[in-house]
Amino acid sequence: MKNLRSLCLGVLIAGASAYGASSGPAAAPGDPLTQQVMHQIRMYPNFSVFDDVKVRVDNGNVELMGEVTQPYKKNDLKRIVAHTPGVTSVTNDVKVLPLSNFDNRIRMQTARAIFRDPMLSKYAIQVVPPIHIIVDNGHVTLEGVVNTDTEKNVAGIRASGASLSFGPVVNNLRVENPSHKT
Repeated sequence: MKNLRSLCLGVLIAGASAYGASSGPAAAPGDPLTQQVMHQIRMYPNFSVFDDVKVRVDNGNVELMGEVTQPYKKNDLKRIVAHTPGVTSVTNDVKVLPLSNFDNRIRMQTARAIFRDPMLSKYAIQVVPPIHIIVDNGHVTLEGVVNTDTEKNVAGIRASGASLSFGPVVNNLRVENPSHKT
């Protein structure tokens, strides 16, 4: 089963678009080193929909930012990125989210609500969907990229109605194809 999962992971990532790991506004997506670092992060088998890592690359110096659900992921990502050809140094500012069964429950409820929606279910077939669900002490934030403004709004509505989160859901999803106003 693990070999099948690895095979599927490789096939799906090879065909997926470049937003499995968030590039964030600080990254230069066209930069070859940035693309290679992001590829390494997306290929990390423990990177999930509940993690969000952004990168900033400047002359071989890589800064990792974002959140992960386990301490070992932070360490693994730094090690993986440090071994990427062209990387001269790595600053690891990734936050490890609190280890909490309550937060895990919110993560699962929110993911089910978002990815079961017919409009958003197409993202669920990707190994690491472009919508990342970050839960920090009961507070839910959506990160990543969707295609349209409508999808962003639907994801926010589904997340808000799904969980036992404390406070409103923060919807930081970026829109790849914003609607044009005439």
